[in-house]
Amino acid sequence: MEPVIVIGAGLAGSEAAWQLARRGIPVELREMKPQKMSPAHHTEYFAELVCSNSLRSDQLENAVGLLKEELRRCGSLIMACADAHRVEAGGALAVDRNAFAAAITEKIRNHPNITVVEGEVTEIPAEGNVIFATGPLTSENLSQAIGGLFPDSKYLNFFDAAAPLVTFESVDMDSAWFASRYDRGTPDYINCPLSREEYEAFWQELTHAQEAEVHGFEDAGVFEGCMPVEVMARRGLDTLRYGPLKPVGLKDPKTGEEPYAVVQLRKDNAQGSIYNIVGFQTHLRWPEQKRVFSMIPALKNAEYIRYGVMHRNTFLDSPRLLDRYYRVKGQERLMFSGQITGVEGYVESTASGCLTAMELSRRLEGKPPINFPRETAMGAMALYVSDPSVVNFQPMNVNFGLIPQLGYRVKGKRNKNAEISKRALEKLAELDLG
Repeated sequence: MEPVIVIGAGLAGSEAAWQLARRGIPVELREMKPQKMSPAHHTEYFAELVCSNSLRSDQLENAVGLLKEELRRCGSLIMACADAHRVEAGGALAVDRNAFAAAITEKIRNHPNITVVEGEVTEIPAEGNVIFATGPLTSENLSQAIGGLFPDSKYLNFFDAAAPLVTFESVDMDSAWFASRYDRGTPDYINCPLSREEYEAFWQELTHAQEAEVHGFEDAGVFEGCMPVEVMARRGLDTLRYGPLKPVGLKDPKTGEEPYAVVQLRKDNAQGSIYNIVGFQTHLRWPEQKRVFSMIPALKNAEYIRYGVMHRNTFLDSPRLLDRYYRVKGQERLMFSGQITGVEGYVESTASGCLTAMELSRRLEGKPPINFPRETAMGAMALYVSDPSVVNFQPMNVNFGLIPQLGYRVKGKRNKNAEISKRALEKLAELDLG
């Protein structure tokens, strides 16, 4: 059997390669790192997390929690490594990013059915089955080649932002405390309070801070799901207090009351030596980040091991171009996975790679497709991405709005979501996932 070419060893590409290889299908995994690095990548590892280290909620009452469980039941490599290298984050699944990526890299490189070929791909392979999993940071050369596949279609891009990382030892714990919101789960977040005067001074400087130059960037073009904190702040004085700095459910043990605003830090590695400033994706100039963020009392002497960065994201007009298996309509040997398809988020990218590979393996084995139903999170996401009735297509995280409702009443939103998840897993159990 000719090997399947998988281009890109991010979350989607690594998952796709694994799913094919474990079914006995040879894979040629092409990855440009370490010969060429994107602006947001820093290591040679596969499946490197370039933004947050959180894979978000791990609860079945949340759609992304359901998607994780579906992936586990499909034998996901990404989920197995995430579970093995998780760090405490309340009800969320966060990972030690380096240990997580190193484990995936080792598994991929040591699999006998996977051959890794390093170097940038700049042209569309002329023959064979190809999965493009080059993600939102697709190189300029390959991006142009992909655009050439669709001369009559929109080929879109937007901008994304990553939050800074600080060392734990540099956080002033006399001005902060450990807790999770409403004291749910374990106290995994460092909470940095601001008084009204401190918050308003911080907001004033943040809204006027100098941004790094990003060609073609405009506030209106920022993807809502990963909006720079300074862009959010400019929308109004209290916008941050109803967003990432909301104090609800966080009582300062020194006063017994909720502060005016709270900045949260989340553990970024298993040792707890590095913390992520939650919700502080930014494209401010690095000196400005240090100056403005140091106005947060607990971060007045913070040591930054990575400043926030801004980078370009690229995605297809998928409803016009792809089918429910993430195949190019009319050119079914070509498939896409990950954020380039318009799915948004680590887990969603993984799921698209998983589904694409599972469906391709069925086709190569002469078996009928699985057709994940809309009642499952994986099926609902694939059907949304390929739905031609979606006119103004934008990247989207998985959510229960994509999944059909139950058809009967259940009291309470969490209970209703739990029932939807239960139904999804029952539907998944009915499928032949081999």
